[in-house]
Amino acid sequence: MLDKVLHDFLVIWATIDPIGTMALFAALTAKLPADRRRKTAFKTVGYAAIVLIGAIVIGQLLLTAMGISLLSFQVAGGIILFLFGLQMIFADEAQQGDVESQHDISVFPLAIPATASPGAILAVILITDNHIYSVQEQVISAITMLVVLLITLLLLLLSERILKVIGVGGASILTRIMGLILAALSVEFVMEALGVAKWVANN
Repeated sequence: MLDKVLHDFLVIWATIDPIGTMALFAALTAKLPADRRRKTAFKTVGYAAIVLIGAIVIGQLLLTAMGISLLSFQVAGGIILFLFGLQMIFADEAQQGDVESQHDISVFPLAIPATASPGAILAVILITDNHIYSVQEQVISAITMLVVLLITLLLLLLSERILKVIGVGGASILTRIMGLILAALSVEFVMEALGVAKWVANN
């Protein structure tokens, strides 16, 4: 059981990537007041937890019932993330403020797909496969996931110290760097999904 807990922790940590999420969070919330930044951190992790717990409980059944493959979900998420990354790279200061006010960034891209990424959703479905693991094992995997999300929340709350160090100019640079990284990550999502689809077709 301990081996499975350690395995699940490492898999979930790698797919959620708390450190990468913290860097993105610091870039997107640089202009927000401290109280709103903390609120955004809690909402981000809360929304991600809901999505991932939902994936554990009904994700496997829902996707099968609707005939949607996780690869299709990954491609769609990659395309959307790519567009958002471009917006972060090329938007001027005024446009960045408008983008933040137009939608809740704690939902997109912070909760989905930065924290509850397609990879994380796929991971929690696989490590709680109804055909392989008992209910007790699935509960332990879910608790392990919540521990990783708690660590993610702590890192998001600590990101305020990063912003104090880098200042407004540094935050602007960080925003564009993270936009570039998001665009590259989105391409990886799509290429990985297409690669898997090609392998399946050839075998």
